[in-house]
Amino acid sequence: MLLAVAGLETDKIAKRCEKLARGDWSEFSTAEQTAFAFARKHAKAPWTVDAADVGKLINHFGRERALDVIWWSSRCHFMTRVADAFQLPLERENVFESPKPPPKVEDTSEKKPSEE
Repeated sequence: MLLAVAGLETDKIAKRCEKLARGDWSEFSTAEQTAFAFARKHAKAPWTVDAADVGKLINHFGRERALDVIWWSSRCHFMTRVADAFQLPLERENVFESPKPPPKVEDTSEKKPSEE
């Protein structure tokens, strides 16, 4: 959803998500691959994240952006665990998009002669 809000087209989002899900990160930059590896490790075994992992992020992103990666990874993993614990369903619609107006319904009733 956030990729759509950022302006990526639907087909590009689908291709990107497919590659991420398959673990095929070869087309992504080294910095992105480092962030993905961090997020995966952080999700599967957060107690194993160490200074070396943070150092790799800092080398690729700088201190502030590395903190962004760590914060977003933490937030996303937390929200997933809360949703799983409460068995909350995923949203079907992109909650970040403006609501679409309802379709216009054509008036098929016939006008009475007094209404003309």
